[in-house]
Amino acid sequence: MPDKRKKRWVKTWPALSIATIALCVIASFLPIGMTPASDAVPPLETALPTSCSTAATSPRHFKLAASPETVHWGFYSKNLPPVISVQSQDYVTLESITHHAGDDYERMAAGDPAIESIYHWTEEEQTITNRGPGVHVLTGPVYVCGAEPGDLLEVRIVDLKLRPSGNPLYRGKTFGSNASAWWGYQYDNLKEDPAPREVITIYEMDATGERDWAEAVYRYKWTPQTTPDGVVHDTIDYPGIIVDHSTVTEIEETLEGVKIPLRLHFGSMGVAPGEVDVVDSIPPSYFGGNMDNRNIAVGTSMYYPVSVPGALFSGGDAHASQGDSELDGTAIETSITGVFQFIVHKQADLEGTILEGVNYPLLETPDSWIVHGFTFPNYLEALGDEAQSKIYEMSSLDPALKDSSAKLRDFLMSGMNLTEDEAFSLITVGADFAITQVVDGNWGVHGIIPKGIFAEENVKPKPSIS
Repeated sequence: MPDKRKKRWVKTWPALSIATIALCVIASFLPIGMTPASDAVPPLETALPTSCSTAATSPRHFKLAASPETVHWGFYSKNLPPVISVQSQDYVTLESITHHAGDDYERMAAGDPAIESIYHWTEEEQTITNRGPGVHVLTGPVYVCGAEPGDLLEVRIVDLKLRPSGNPLYRGKTFGSNASAWWGYQYDNLKEDPAPREVITIYEMDATGERDWAEAVYRYKWTPQTTPDGVVHDTIDYPGIIVDHSTVTEIEETLEGVKIPLRLHFGSMGVAPGEVDVVDSIPPSYFGGNMDNRNIAVGTSMYYPVSVPGALFSGGDAHASQGDSELDGTAIETSITGVFQFIVHKQADLEGTILEGVNYPLLETPDSWIVHGFTFPNYLEALGDEAQSKIYEMSSLDPALKDSSAKLRDFLMSGMNLTEDEAFSLITVGADFAITQVVDGNWGVHGIIPKGIFAEENVKPKPSIS
């Protein structure tokens, strides 16, 4: 090396070394798998597209606000007209309203025009008269252009935020309700009197996001409530009942000193099934729906088999926190606004990928794949014309575990090229199973397999996104 070049290199090397070290230090503070700036959520657009003729060259972002015109109460349906049409890769900010706002109307509904309107019911009029056969307030449907039966719809959970109370007395706070109810697993296993009983516990959260926990405010035992149509409800047997608090005794000494970590998620998200016209929102199935899996959080993706054109996605039943099993019947039921990205994976593009053969709701987290098993993988098909009533009589965890383990076996055989014997050995020594819920008719068990145990070259790729 000539002397002049050698001197220049000697002078330059320390500067390059310092720059390299600085870049490494900066990189060490960036999250692994950080989303590139080019994939950031685009700005909101004001007009809602209602047809598929508005395709753009890049993803767009729309807001679907909750209102009596954009929600449906207690069901999924292939016959519901969509309230918005989006292209694959578009984003939707979707507002969800809890069906338990009536448990403490002052904290959870008053002062919020959307919730007040959805719940409005007097002797003279009721805004939403069609409540049922299930219970959940669902926002949608979202028509995803290009989605056809046989495709998979990927729904990326980009963001979730608590909806602040609209009551000025509770500015900056959000409230949620846990109903220990007659459909809960504990109801016939109580040892204190009176038994049986239903108990509502109201929780408070920080709507600003500064605190990541919930704490109980008070609880009360359910007493018979009379709705504006004159019907007396001895139990929580109708959705959206507004509790008359002059009839209950609030017990403020409830879970004192206990902080519940927030686990924001939508309990119910799914697409419309094709078997029947109207489907009870409570039992989950192959189309997703009320799966109540607390792991469906920000940074994860759900994959749903598409049964009808446009998929017809709806979401709701938002939870501030929930444990596996949702044992007493509900979570901390609250109202949450989510940001979701919708991506269509065409059936023809699934061959040779890790998603080939997936015909059930599949969850991808940053570090795991999670399959969902049920008492009946497709109860609508298995139980015939009376499926939506029979399913509540046939709940069991045994077939749910068998279904979950079979799906995990198939996922490993297809996606990781394992033999059946290899798959079951790996499932036994490397996977975990958890009880998703025991309160939704079609009980659930989910199987979790960590991504990190596989050599990358042995895992089939995910489908490319065009």
